[in-house]
Amino acid sequence: MTPESTRVLVVDDNVFDQQILREYLSSRGYQTEFANDGEEALPLLEADPMRFDLVLADRTMPRMNGLELLARIKQNPRLRTIPVIMQTASSLREEIFEGIRAGAYYYLTKPYDVEMLLTVVETAARDFNDYRHLKERIERGLRCLTLVRNASFSIQSVEEARDLGMVLANACPDPMSTVIGLTEILVNAVEHGNLGITYEEKSQLNAEGQWESEVTRRLSLPENAAKRVEVQMTRNDGTVRFIIRDEGLGFDWKRFIEIDPQRAFDNHGRGIVIARTLSFDSLEYRGCGNEVVAQIHAPMTSA
Repeated sequence: MTPESTRVLVVDDNVFDQQILREYLSSRGYQTEFANDGEEALPLLEADPMRFDLVLADRTMPRMNGLELLARIKQNPRLRTIPVIMQTASSLREEIFEGIRAGAYYYLTKPYDVEMLLTVVETAARDFNDYRHLKERIERGLRCLTLVRNASFSIQSVEEARDLGMVLANACPDPMSTVIGLTEILVNAVEHGNLGITYEEKSQLNAEGQWESEVTRRLSLPENAAKRVEVQMTRNDGTVRFIIRDEGLGFDWKRFIEIDPQRAFDNHGRGIVIARTLSFDSLEYRGCGNEVVAQIHAPMTSA
């Protein structure tokens, strides 16, 4: 996805800030539209949910502020996957945490650090582009998977993780919401689990644009040749359950169940939070963190 194909809705009542954002984003080729507050922004979003790739919203605005707009976006099934970058002049931990809990997985503080702004916008746009591709693949999937009661799978690569996430999402009531979190968990099992890429390493690899090449390199190492991620799906008593196990050493999963405000500006690290809040009714890591159980409550479908 190129910046030229990315449309950003900027929601800010400060004319000076609008001019700054227009200049910064346009310099990289992003298409921008502007609304002065949530009251203006929401009709634009609702009229065409596929029009924008991300929303950059100020926290403090008249009539409908950024948090209120975020809540309305998350309540709308057609808008809830659009990434929202919350911007604020305050760096107070409590305010940042409040925004994160409301669903702002990306955060910026004023005055703008240009490189930070462009990095966060690029990350959010890339994430949403990935989600859109997943949605397209889901829409081509087979809904007959809702008839599956018990199935086991074994994967090795990130591409296999993405393919399997797309397939298994079709067994759930809301495939689009499910595929986002399920794919995140499956990819985590490959990259962080079996391949041992740490959080800090991925931060640097993303910044250098080397993540994909490093994943390919580690997959080719002899010590990783036989490692697999085992996935079991069951459907019982109106519940779809996924059990995902990798062969890694585990990780401190408790750090990632909630987004720490100290990590709010990182270029990754939101997958588990997204999975827990958007995709599953429950998400439980077991032991050292190399096994996760994700559940969705769903009505049984008779054959």
